[in-house]
Amino acid sequence: MSDGRIARGEATRERILGAARLLFGERGYEHTSIEEVLDASGVTRGALYHHFPSKTALFDAVLEAVVADLAARASSEAHGGGAPANLRAGARSWMAMAREPAVQRIYLLDPQAAVGWARWRELDERYWLGGLRASFAKLAEEGRVPRGQEQFLAYMLCAALTEAALFIAHARNQAAAAEVAQEGVDLLLDRLLASD
Repeated sequence: MSDGRIARGEATRERILGAARLLFGERGYEHTSIEEVLDASGVTRGALYHHFPSKTALFDAVLEAVVADLAARASSEAHGGGAPANLRAGARSWMAMAREPAVQRIYLLDPQAAVGWARWRELDERYWLGGLRASFAKLAEEGRVPRGQEQFLAYMLCAALTEAALFIAHARNQAAAAEVAQEGVDLLLDRLLASD
């Protein structure tokens, strides 16, 4: 295949993903049709199905792109301090992102029904847990958390942040829920990193 065809194919794929991301973020998985994605992206049905064999496969690709973007945003906001400061900054960043309607819809509310819990969990492991493990490994080296607990603490914090985000996403008053969730996450980190 020529480089031009590869580039055009990749551009078509990105156009489809961009349109689908907007639609899934606004309307959700169930209320977004393939026809709407075709209209919004301006591609043919054959082109869409060449890249994504089903609506579920398309959602999965959008979900992974969103998770990768979120992890990159949190990581960029968390770098610069020591491990405790990085954990706090990353947690605060995640709590802020959890208030974004498209993030809620694509990452928190629809994945279990669209792609299943196992896939959702796999993406957490791929994009979130590595950074958390590294932070807790550094904390263990500094004697701030017990050695041997790093992996468990990474999983625990990941679960706490996910539950806090779901708490916000399901709340009628999301601003108030976000304050409560942030206070709870801060308290958890204060207790966990008591010498901070």
